[in-house]
Amino acid sequence: MKKSPLLILLLFTILFTILFSLNATAQNEKETFPKITGFIAILHPLVTFSANETTTNFNDYYAVGMPIGLNLWKNEKIGFSFEIVPTIKSDNQISKVSNILIHPGLLVRLKKGYTFAGRLAFETSGRYGFTPVIAKVIKKHTDHNYYVSMPFPVRFGNNHDASISVGIQFGIAF
Repeated sequence: MKKSPLLILLLFTILFTILFSLNATAQNEKETFPKITGFIAILHPLVTFSANETTTNFNDYYAVGMPIGLNLWKNEKIGFSFEIVPTIKSDNQISKVSNILIHPGLLVRLKKGYTFAGRLAFETSGRYGFTPVIAKVIKKHTDHNYYVSMPFPVRFGNNHDASISVGIQFGIAF
């Protein structure tokens, strides 16, 4: 049975909405700035759209990214983030690091625990672009937080059509 990319996107959007609607536990400790935080995560690209094709993860191949980064918060609303994302792709019983993404960006804390990240994107595959990301902490602790985010990578270059993708990322920030 072949799954429709739009059905997969719809299911992950529903899951993402449910996770975002969970209340995060309050943190009583007052933050001091500037503040440095780090994070690690697992990123699953879901679907990529371009002029000539639509590709979905989990069908003919499996790709997974492992974002690692540092955030420097200037104040409680604005920060800078630097992220590196190695991606492993498994295709026809061969797995390899297929790309490394260098991903600096601006962080903006929004209301109700959401954060927007506007990132530039430079890939070792020769592609470049930008990635808007919306994130939400789903569980707060005194020394770490669990979060979920949804990136929307927009890519150009390397003799390929422009593309936009959707992914889902689960991580821990500390």
